[in-house]
Amino acid sequence: MARTESTMLELGTIAPDFALIDAVSGKTIRRDDFRGQKALLVLFICTHCPYVKHIERSLGTLSADYAGKPLAIVAISANDVTTHPADSPAGLKQQAETFGFQFPYLYDESQAVAHAYQAACTPDPYLFDADFKLVYRGQYDASRPSNDIPVTGKDLRAAIDAVLAGEPVSADQKPSIGCNIKWKA
Repeated sequence: MARTESTMLELGTIAPDFALIDAVSGKTIRRDDFRGQKALLVLFICTHCPYVKHIERSLGTLSADYAGKPLAIVAISANDVTTHPADSPAGLKQQAETFGFQFPYLYDESQAVAHAYQAACTPDPYLFDADFKLVYRGQYDASRPSNDIPVTGKDLRAAIDAVLAGEPVSADQKPSIGCNIKWKA
């Protein structure tokens, strides 16, 4: 299992705009659809990566735990489906339904959005404040498929809770680790 670290985009970066199709609803979802929320969580994930598989049940729980709070969540898959067909919109829809994702799951066919975010791996979470300024980018938690640490989402949840409480997010952030995004040739 290859390990790739997130690029750790500079804190304070404004969330790049996007307009992508939701694999579940078929609707176009835009970054600006989430204006008015205290926070926007953008997750680069996919269906096949062992690191994502390790936390996908927890992602469903996370979305349920924060339902009704001023947190918008959106997942994006940018993998090349010619080399990884399970990451097609149909596969994304199945994953979302299986694990109870209560957020749009977008397909970035051109990979332009993943490039704009400098996404490097799956999972690769980015948390933005109400002004779409990046306040957290890093690991979900310290659990990995190869260790016995329970999956809790501790690191990401702490950042979300701080933003929702109007408190600063700790600058002590560890890179996310996962499979590299499968870029097109």
